[in-house]
Amino acid sequence: MRRFFIIILVVLATCHVQAAKTDISQLTLEEKIGQMVQLVTDLFGTNDAKGVFHIDKTKADTLFSKYKIGSILNAPNTCAPTAQQWEEIIGDIQRLSMKHIGVPCLFGLDQNHGSTYTQGGTLFPQNINVAATFNREVARQCAEATAYETRAVSVPWTFSPTLDLGRDARWPRIYENFGEDCYVNAEMGKAQTLGFQGEDPNHVDEHHVAVSLKHYLGYSVPWSGKDRTPAYIAPALLREKFFAPFLAGIEAGAHSIMVNSASINGMPVHANHELLTTWLKEETGWDGVLITDWADVNNLYTREMVAKDKKDALRIAINAGIDMIMEPYSVDACVLLKQLVEEGKVPMSRIDDAVSRILRMKQRLGLFQHPTQRLKDYPKFGGEEFAKLALEGAAESMVLLKNEGNILPMEKGKKILVTGPNANQMRCLNGGWSYTWQGNRTDEFASQYNTIYEACCHEFGEENVRLCQGVTYNEKGQWWEENEPDIDAAVRAAQGVDVIVACIGENSYTETPGNLTDLTLSENQRNLVKALAKTGKPIVLVLNEGRPRIIADIVPLAQAVVDIMLPGNEGGDALAGLLSGRFNFSGRLPYTYPSEINSLTNYDFKKSEESATMEGAYDYNAKITQQWGFGTGLSYTTFEYGNLQVDKEHFTKDDVLTVSIDVTNSGGRTGKESVLLYSSDLIASMVPDGRRLRQFEKIELQPGEKRTVSFSLPARDLAFVGYDGRWTLEEGEFVLSIGRLTTKVVCDQTYTWDTPNR
Repeated sequence: MRRFFIIILVVLATCHVQAAKTDISQLTLEEKIGQMVQLVTDLFGTNDAKGVFHIDKTKADTLFSKYKIGSILNAPNTCAPTAQQWEEIIGDIQRLSMKHIGVPCLFGLDQNHGSTYTQGGTLFPQNINVAATFNREVARQCAEATAYETRAVSVPWTFSPTLDLGRDARWPRIYENFGEDCYVNAEMGKAQTLGFQGEDPNHVDEHHVAVSLKHYLGYSVPWSGKDRTPAYIAPALLREKFFAPFLAGIEAGAHSIMVNSASINGMPVHANHELLTTWLKEETGWDGVLITDWADVNNLYTREMVAKDKKDALRIAINAGIDMIMEPYSVDACVLLKQLVEEGKVPMSRIDDAVSRILRMKQRLGLFQHPTQRLKDYPKFGGEEFAKLALEGAAESMVLLKNEGNILPMEKGKKILVTGPNANQMRCLNGGWSYTWQGNRTDEFASQYNTIYEACCHEFGEENVRLCQGVTYNEKGQWWEENEPDIDAAVRAAQGVDVIVACIGENSYTETPGNLTDLTLSENQRNLVKALAKTGKPIVLVLNEGRPRIIADIVPLAQAVVDIMLPGNEGGDALAGLLSGRFNFSGRLPYTYPSEINSLTNYDFKKSEESATMEGAYDYNAKITQQWGFGTGLSYTTFEYGNLQVDKEHFTKDDVLTVSIDVTNSGGRTGKESVLLYSSDLIASMVPDGRRLRQFEKIELQPGEKRTVSFSLPARDLAFVGYDGRWTLEEGEFVLSIGRLTTKVVCDQTYTWDTPNR
């Protein structure tokens, strides 16, 4: 024991560690401003001769002692270190932060679908797959496991979940979201927030991490379809649909929120006091941290042109409500923000509010008591328990869209050709945010997992499976570039097989590099399918893509279509198990799959958007076309619905409607069914949505089993935001529907209210 105390004294004498500063009154102005600035890890260290990153004491000492930096983000070199390397890096950072400031550093990572930036960790399906499960438990458990593995390497904060609403298929970040519906995003976002943070947001334990909901607000529907470009959104729509998932996350205790990089209706969100302060903080009472996205304060004067220089941009953003500035490569903000305070252009009260929020978050995370963890205390890291969860989540997320003649499941002993550019790459299965930002090095780090081809060999026997891709990606070029195709080779390979599994879609990308000029799938891939169809062999199309790519010309050529989206490292095994029938399909599309570029729409489109051809001067076609609708998904069994009932025919705004329905597994296999409850407001003072998803529940039934599913639907959920910006529940008829069954209920009078929620 005496030796232990001697060691502690030596360490304290060597490091000159300051007493912990847990209260804002203990901080100088420089220290307060430093807490508001976040820099990238690379500035704090250097690579050794083997390319391994280490914290450089000289560099880090300067940044902590002179600029008092309070937060750091990102993996060094934007590439996943080992867990042991993280333990060293974070340990060094926290020792220096406590030495020079007396406040622990808040380190954040984009752990978007598991241990994104840690070698040996678990990569789960991307969020779009989680949405396709329509299973809140999958969302929560994947987040919980990710939090465990993230905290195991002493990182207490993840920039996740993403709640933007993927309502425009052109946008490159569709796969990071939970689909197009605001209710699904709200429910999955809430489940992930609880999974990441735990049940008590005021005391986040050593197995959980803080979340950062992103990207507030309206980021996902840019007018051009290109990332980080302006959006134009009706104010009522912004409040009713885009705000809803963030509100749910706040109610679940979210510690931080990241801001939309672009502008809405001509106003950059980073400069929008109404959205950042009035809506987000004042109306809800939320006391978390509002952080910018990557270098977005700079955009106010370099792209958005609402500020004359960086100092002016900082003034605008901080006064609008920003609490932490993700710089990430410059310390200029530390100097300029201090000047703004001294000049009276940013009030001290705004600085104190921001820093109080940051310190509160650090306290809630227990960083003052335990700034680091020990990897050895996390025995489940990268283990079988989480791998099993990833496999089950991937299998539950895949969507069977077509199955003519019950070609699936495939019988054992069938000869199979696995073809297409996505047939034999782990990169495609994971997408972006996988070991590296763009996911381009995934195959280096995930070689122990099975590609689709390898998984099919294990499932059906290597002697029965042949690989000939025909089309391949140019891994040395841009993500969309393909090598010179050899379609004839694939056609020749098909001659001796019974079934063709054509794996088509996209290579990995994320954010702005994922921008497209044409949503149609590449000509090479479509030509491959067309040539294979001429062989007369049945085709199973496997769509492995981050967003729905247009394939209307080849869908009729396939006997089966499976959309696997981005299922993660266990995706190959999950798909093989589904193709063989070892698993059963239960996923449903979380978005509307378009059939043509001029018919992009969402399931909740206004009735006035759809019109048959009109005669005379108005001879036009305004029909809504789609390849597959939101919620589409087949199974190897069948389900029948009956006895739809609601306990009230008439209701007021304070009532709760109990809606019930009987669901029977009428097929011969055990299966899971997502029961979706929709509402339609028949007549309204504003053009009503055709229908809205109000609740969902996923159940598992044995063959012949019947279960009654009940929903408690608050009448206030049937309200909409009116033209005046107020919530409105109008008198009149509503239709409630589940499957093909419908029933009507009546609201007896009109109600309006102003609160941000229902």
